[in-house]
Amino acid sequence: MRTTILATGLCALALTGTVQAQDENQQTGDVIELKTISVTANRSPTEKNKVGSKIEQIMQEEIETSSRPVVSDYLNLLPGVSVANNGGLGGTSGLFVRGLGSSYVKTLYNGIDVSDPSNTQVKTHYEYLLTGGVRNIEVLKGSQSTLYGSSAIAGVIDLSTLGESEDGIHHTIDAEGGSFGTARGRYGFVAAGEGSKFAANISGLHTDGISAADGFPERDSYENVTLDVAAEHRINEAFSVFGSALYVDAKADFDDVGADSLINRNLIKTMAGRFGVNFDLMDGRLKNTLSVQGFKMERDTFASYGDSEFIGKRGKFDYQGAFEITDRVVLQYGLDHERQTADIDEGTSFTRSTDLTGVWAQSFVELLDNLTLTAGLRHDEHSEFGGHTTYRGTASYLMADTGIRIHTSLGTGFRAPSLYELYAPANQWGPVGDAALQPETSKSFDIGIEQSLLEGRLLADLTYFRIDVENLIIFGSGYEQIAGTTRSEGIEASFTYAARDWLDIGGSYTYTNSKSEKGERNVRIPKHAFVLSIAAKPAEKWTIGADLKYVSDTVDAAYDSVPPYSRILVPLNDYVLLNAKVAYQLTDSTEIYLRGENLLNENYQTAKGYGTPGISAFAGIKAKF
Repeated sequence: MRTTILATGLCALALTGTVQAQDENQQTGDVIELKTISVTANRSPTEKNKVGSKIEQIMQEEIETSSRPVVSDYLNLLPGVSVANNGGLGGTSGLFVRGLGSSYVKTLYNGIDVSDPSNTQVKTHYEYLLTGGVRNIEVLKGSQSTLYGSSAIAGVIDLSTLGESEDGIHHTIDAEGGSFGTARGRYGFVAAGEGSKFAANISGLHTDGISAADGFPERDSYENVTLDVAAEHRINEAFSVFGSALYVDAKADFDDVGADSLINRNLIKTMAGRFGVNFDLMDGRLKNTLSVQGFKMERDTFASYGDSEFIGKRGKFDYQGAFEITDRVVLQYGLDHERQTADIDEGTSFTRSTDLTGVWAQSFVELLDNLTLTAGLRHDEHSEFGGHTTYRGTASYLMADTGIRIHTSLGTGFRAPSLYELYAPANQWGPVGDAALQPETSKSFDIGIEQSLLEGRLLADLTYFRIDVENLIIFGSGYEQIAGTTRSEGIEASFTYAARDWLDIGGSYTYTNSKSEKGERNVRIPKHAFVLSIAAKPAEKWTIGADLKYVSDTVDAAYDSVPPYSRILVPLNDYVLLNAKVAYQLTDSTEIYLRGENLLNENYQTAKGYGTPGISAFAGIKAKF
């Protein structure tokens, strides 16, 4: 299960291009306890029990236990995270972290920023991210612009495909088929040895799908081919190189809300890559990372209301350094520069670019045994709106005798207006973009208590969070900035329990109260969400994984049918989703499985007017050699 104290593998740190973790293992007799490590929390390997920010982890074992097709399936089970889909697979996925949407979340794939600069708001298309070879997922919550720059208001999602592997060459072949004419497969290749690691995956998915518009007969199909590559090579003790690449080719049919369509279709191609070097000086006390990355996404939309073309590009340079002043004090610092370009044709075409340059520094101090503090500051310069400064501070204190840990963080963030919000040309109804827009800003705070019991087999956490967003940008007759505070606050409660050698249990409850500056509830965000999951090995060759999610009190927006077509909020039905997988180990290298989704056959919506799949079953095989 996620966040396990006795882990059997550490995180994939190479993909952030940061320094290597020191060996923090503790050995007692023949048992080796491996401390859980987070890379995302401080942009360098940090023991999780020293992290003040709230972070969630999904490890490779959990991903393989469930065998779900897309990354958002796993994110949707985390406390504080919810997903709303416009239909089935391939439908637009709206992801929310602590009550704030995708445009407030920075997403990295092997260190590459995969958000789309040509979108109406710069955000990630989660519907196109297959699980494929993803081996580790980290979700860092709260405003993190000090470390990650623009858009990291609600948090950061970090996906990696290159983990710790045994020396040698390893192959993986997956194949699955089932309901709604769904078929998917993957070939994975991993090689490791003598300071080098290499991983490559090619994944494919096809489904005939369901009707995206609820209650209609026509199916909206989805196809996706994804290729990812990641590698690291250590030349000597002080110097290493790393790189990664991502290619996605997908097409997805879609419907307008409440109306079937035979012609609506999205075509997308994503090409992205990153390359960098790590070099250490002063006997490893001074660590440095240099990297460059490029991203390009081409989207063609064919729809009943007209055809559109979008091309978003990003080029980025990043330097990060760390100086170990003492064993207890580390100073981190960095510089990054990126250029975003959007080339958009919606009947009227425009091409615009912006530049964003940031410098930052953070101190990491272990003030006392088990008391860790961080303090950071960042300044960004935007080519259009000028400068903006953010800060971040965290604290973590472990009371070793009781197993209680207090963690807290305070931070600010900003979201630079997208190129579309700034420069989209006027249409027949009037102005759209507004070049005078200023960045949205945020302040976030969380505090929690974590309790470890039963020699670390049971870990429970209770966290209060609050995020305030100012200078919100909305779309009325065009994009405009409004005064007031959008506030999202709530509680996250979670536990993991290694009940037996063969049984892990996890669960969470999230309460989210997210409201606009007018006090009106924000849409598609559940007020209450419960999750319960198990991973069991009841017999030598059998494995069972299951998760149940209950969602309550969600609203969405609708519009009156007569002028002036005012916006109203309507409730969505509560629902319970049960998913399960049963696997049998045919041989040491081959597994067959049967998995089901929505086993209670709930009729529900996460977005008003859009359908969701009913009960479905899939059979698969996985071979490793």
